[in-house]
Order: sequence, then structure tokens, then C-alpha cells
Amino acid sequence: MTDPAPDPNLADLLARCALGDRVAFADLYCATSSKLFGVLLRILKNEELAEDALQDVFISVWQKAGDYHAGRGAVMTWLISIARYRAIDMLRRTRLLVAASTIDSPAVDTLPASDGDPQELAGRASDDQQLALCLDELDAQRRACLVLAYCDGYTHQELSQRLGSPIGTIKSWIRRGLQVLKDCLDAAKPGVERG
Repeated sequence: MTDPAPDPNLADLLARCALGDRVAFADLYCATSSKLFGVLLRILKNEELAEDALQDVFISVWQKAGDYHAGRGAVMTWLISIARYRAIDMLRRTRLLVAASTIDSPAVDTLPASDGDPQELAGRASDDQQLALCLDELDAQRRACLVLAYCDGYTHQELSQRLGSPIGTIKSWIRRGLQVLKDCLDAAKPGVERG
């Protein structure tokens, strides 16, 4: 792949980002995000993962804008390389999470058995089955985040460190995962109309 033609406007925007110019950062995002999203989508083959990766890429760009040197290549080449590395890291992590999510959570195994009348226990078993089915609708990262957060008690900071993703991404995975679970569980309730 050949380097894109140098764009002095992108170089100027990146230099201004290195000085903390938020307007320049917004302009850089507008000028490059669609191209970077396309690169991420081709690698990750998942729109939501590509969106999360794009967020991570621009966090990295904001933090490392001063590291760019024009002599090493065009701005767009530098941005694409950051995006590719981020996508590859996400693919590796996703594979690890899929493997980890097949292992039962220790916290779930240590929950005390509940006593109650058989009808109540049957209702709980049905709810547990539905929850398991709804969890299966989540991608591996969101499922792992939810299990680690709500069953194993990990904080957002601990999840960020363990999964190697920014806290904003972790919060996004958890928020979106909870919404999918809520929608799935609501749809499974008899007599509940969805609006």
C-alpha cells in the first residue's frame, strides 16, 4: 500500500491537537473518521466493535499527537497504522474473552442455594434460563464485562486494566450490554407490550 498524498491541512490540525486545541481535534475527527472507520470495519467485521475501536483510536491520537513526525509518513498513514494496531489488539482480546467466557464465573458457583417453595424455584430457574439465553445474544466483550462486573465485582477501572481498554469503552460495553439484556428480558415476559 502506498502512502496517501501528504495533506498539509491534516498535519496542521494534528500539530494544533498536540497543543491541546479541541477545535482542531474536532476538525481532524471530521476529516478522517469515516476513512478510519472503514479500515476498522474491514478488519473487525463488526460495526459496534469498529465504533468502539474508533473511539479508542481518537483517544490515542489526542494523547499522542505530539509524537507524529512528518518525515516518517503522511498523517493519514500514521492514523491508519494506529487504527490497524487497535483493531488487531481488539481481535486478540476478543478471542481471549471468548475463551474466558466459556469458563464459569467463580462468583456464580459460590452463590448460596435458595430455599423456597417449588413453584418459586421453578420460576427462578426459568428466569435464569432466560437470562442465560439473553447473555448469549451479547458479543463476547460485553458478556465478559457484565459477568466480571456484576458477578465478580470488578470496577470499571479494574476491567479497563484487565481488558486493556479505556474506561469509556468499558462503560460503553456495559451500558450497551445492559440495554440488550433489558430488551431481551422484556421481550420474553408474557403479556408485556414493547413500545
